[in-house]
Parts: sequence; C-alpha cells; structure tokens
Amino acid sequence: MLTVYFPAQAFATNCYVLATGRGQECVVVDPGIGVVDQLREVLTEYDLKPTAVLLTHGHVDHVYSVTPVCGGELGAYIHGDDRYRLEDPLKLLQPGMLAMFEQQFGASATWKEPEKIVEVNDQQRLSLAGLDLTVHHAPGHTEGSVMFSLDTVPDGLPDEVGVTSTLLSGDVLFSGSIGRTDLPGGSHDAMQRSLKNVVLPMPDDRLVLPGHGPGTTVAAERAANPFLQGL
Repeated sequence: MLTVYFPAQAFATNCYVLATGRGQECVVVDPGIGVVDQLREVLTEYDLKPTAVLLTHGHVDHVYSVTPVCGGELGAYIHGDDRYRLEDPLKLLQPGMLAMFEQQFGASATWKEPEKIVEVNDQQRLSLAGLDLTVHHAPGHTEGSVMFSLDTVPDGLPDEVGVTSTLLSGDVLFSGSIGRTDLPGGSHDAMQRSLKNVVLPMPDDRLVLPGHGPGTTVAAERAANPFLQGL
C-alpha cells in the first residue's frame, strides 16, 4: 500500500494519503489546516487521483481543508455522531484557540460545509480506491471518533517491524498516549470503554498511524502505554 503522510501547518495533525500504488486512485485521511498545497504536490508526484476523504472525527484541526479537497465531487466520510461538527467546526472552538489560529495565519478563519457528506457506522466495510477498510467507532475524544483498519501495510516497512495490518487511529490512540477527553463532546468514561473494548482486542501485529505524532504498534502500546494499563 502506497502511504504518504505529512503534518498540517497547525497542531501537527497528520494528513495521510493511501493508494494501491502510483498512478491509482487514493483516499485522503484527515486533511487539516493548510494542507492543500502540500497535498496537491503529493498527488502530482505520485500521479494519484482522490476518490474520497476519510475523517476520523470532526475537530477543526482534522477537517479544516475537507471542503477544498472534496470539491463538489468527493464524499467526506464521517461518523454520524460527529456529522453536526461539519456544519461549522469553527463555532465549536474555544475563543482563545480561534484567536491563536487566526493570529498564526494572519487572516480570519472561514468555513464552508462539504457538499457531499457520507455518514459511516461501526463495523461498516468501505471499498474505496481499491482498498478495503473497516470502521471502528471509538467515542471518547469526540462522540463520533472512529478508527479505520486495513488488512495491508505501507510499502517499504522493514521486516523487523513485524506488522500485517494497519490502523488509522485518529485521536483515539497515540504513541504512549491517548486523545484528550476534556473538550466539548469528549468523555473519559467513553474513552475508557473504547480503549478496553475496541483497541485492546486488536492484534498485536497491527501498525498504528495516529492523528498526531509518530507511528507505533498495538503490541508496543499494549506493553507500555500507561493509559492502557489495568483496563
């Protein structure tokens, strides 16, 4: 699986591009703030054509560029419980956060809802750009947080990594940490249930590509992530 990712200009949100290979259709995952130009470069370099945009949740740092990336053709895939966030995620920002965001970019933030929104559900199977993905609803960071798993791995991984599948974990699971639960729509109790019932049953040999920070594996997080201990 061709896998390219890069951090957005704000909050270091990872934007992922997945395809079966060069010159193919692709899916874009979590196009955050200021990613449009770099994403265009990636698509040109690998001769890729986007066919869908997947959103792990509706926070603005993961969805800010979804509308320009989708245009009027591509679907923005999001869990139904976070669908309301696409009406205007800027309104859900704390005033101080919005001011910091606008100061960094030197202009007022604007928002336009995507024209085509596709709601996904837990355990739904998606076949997009030649890739088969499974949706895992894992609330806690937001009500509609999801993770996407694939029974394949990125090209070029060293054999010693020892993984056979991939998880796009959004802000549910990070290397050594988890997503915060103190923002509107977050829930500590829901996150605990998601970690226990959704994350921990996953196979150890699954690569984890998180919404922020470096990749990891389920095995590594099971062994050392303090937020998974004792669940």
